[in-house]
Amino acid sequence: MAQAATATPSREDFASMLEESFVTGNLQEGSVIKGIVVGLEKDVAVIDVGLKTEGRVQLREFTGPGRGKDLKIGDEVEVYLERVENALGEAVLSRDKARREESWGKLETAFKNNEKVTGTIFNQVKGGFTVDLDGAVAFLPRSQVDIRPIRDVTPLMNAPQAFQILKMDRRRGNIVVSRRTVLEETRAEQRQELVQNLEEGQVIDGVVKNITDYGAFVDLGGIDGLLHVTDIAWRRVNHPTEVLNIGQSVKVKIIKINHETHRISLGMKQLLDDPWQGIEAKYPVGTRFKGRVTNITDYGAFVELEPGIEGLIHVSEMSWTKKNVHPGKIVSTSQEVEVQILEVDPVKRRISLGLKQTMRNPWEVFVEKYPPGSIVEGEVKNKTEFGLFLGLDGDVDGMVHLSDLDWKRPGEQVIEEYKKGDKVKATVLDVDVEKERISLGIKQLGGSDPMAEGSPGGDMKKGDVVTCEVMDVKEAGLDVKVAGTDLDAFIRRADLARDRGDQRTDRFQVGQKVDARVTQFDRKTRKISVSIKALEMAEEKEAIAQYGSSDSGATLGDILGTALKQRSGDKEKAEE
Repeated sequence: MAQAATATPSREDFASMLEESFVTGNLQEGSVIKGIVVGLEKDVAVIDVGLKTEGRVQLREFTGPGRGKDLKIGDEVEVYLERVENALGEAVLSRDKARREESWGKLETAFKNNEKVTGTIFNQVKGGFTVDLDGAVAFLPRSQVDIRPIRDVTPLMNAPQAFQILKMDRRRGNIVVSRRTVLEETRAEQRQELVQNLEEGQVIDGVVKNITDYGAFVDLGGIDGLLHVTDIAWRRVNHPTEVLNIGQSVKVKIIKINHETHRISLGMKQLLDDPWQGIEAKYPVGTRFKGRVTNITDYGAFVELEPGIEGLIHVSEMSWTKKNVHPGKIVSTSQEVEVQILEVDPVKRRISLGLKQTMRNPWEVFVEKYPPGSIVEGEVKNKTEFGLFLGLDGDVDGMVHLSDLDWKRPGEQVIEEYKKGDKVKATVLDVDVEKERISLGIKQLGGSDPMAEGSPGGDMKKGDVVTCEVMDVKEAGLDVKVAGTDLDAFIRRADLARDRGDQRTDRFQVGQKVDARVTQFDRKTRKISVSIKALEMAEEKEAIAQYGSSDSGATLGDILGTALKQRSGDKEKAEE
């Protein structure tokens, strides 16, 4: 009994404690007051809040996540007074509400001062979790649990942890907290401390943590650095996985540190000798080397000459003849090719290579095989307004200009007789190797130029009188051929006679021979014009000058008659 008396407070102690509580207590409804535990029943605690007023509170309200303390008779507790007296004459009390009121006050202060609070994750709900903040229940969104998404949060449940209040609304009773913010802040502090211990140029060991298309993240012992794909090796690395694996230990050099963002740039190739040192002496311009095609683009192909040294064959330097072809149709990846060094720029780390320079110029080869005057055969590749293009031996093209299609007919007319794919023979007229041009002629196959000097009719000049044979009678005039030559001409209707009444084409017949005067003979434009009218007018002028004028009394008919008789007599003598 003595021991029991020692363990349990006496009635005098209760009386003094209650007296103190009565003096200092406040039995105002809707407020938090202090009370004394005076009894413990099966699942409730009897609490005296003063003025001989007692209330009952469920024991479960005194326990919960993070609160494992056993309640004893005599303990002083704070409770929320909802009503001073109910129908049974007891005070209506709540420990949960008391704790909530107390917690809200502390939480509002922490939120205002941006301070962290301690809480316990005790349940999972839609979109996140519920957290007990010493009586106040807060919502923890799933995205705010950790820095990285985690699948299993069981280890975090029912364990006191630090949180940051993101938002709170007392009227609605809403509180949103974040664990991620606390972790990020802690991590930032750790990163800052780690970064301060690192220096640019320092060589450090690390472990490949993650690999992306553009590089690899290396763990340097609590802080990550980026090893860009271009800094892995001096040679071209298309993807980091060609060299690195996750979990691989690597030695890297710190290239750059950004102390504001805590970003660290790393390099592996910087630990090796730079292959570009002395590059000009190693690869003189004009020399040839063999290399392997590593990458093909729209503008050319990259060729690896040695590990870490690549040059570019521009599309314009890939082929002599294939001008508008994608580089992938000329070379393929991993193909070994022979190239010529065109230019070396050690500052920009660029080497220009040529592929076509390792092959003979096809125009040089062509002119050696087919010098001017040779006859070649080719396929019509294209027709343009100025001529025909023929595909020739050696994958080169030659052009037949309109003026070189036919001696007699206009080129615009003759070209219509040709179509793509036709096999055509032509004469090589000229080869310009530098300009990569081959001039061809088709009309030259049919003989020499009938208008050339020294040829029959080639020495003809303006004013000459010629005899023409009528080849065709048309409404607009006569198609004629100059006798003794291969020259064709056309006599217009207006040039058929001096007198308008005689300018009729029905006066002439095919095969008839007529004399006419040459009014135009142009070798350059290849134009010949003859006129009977011009001849008659010239003869009239000559007759008047020789046999007198009409003023002397002789008529024009008399003068012309005399002249014609004279001309006829001269002609008969010539025939004799």
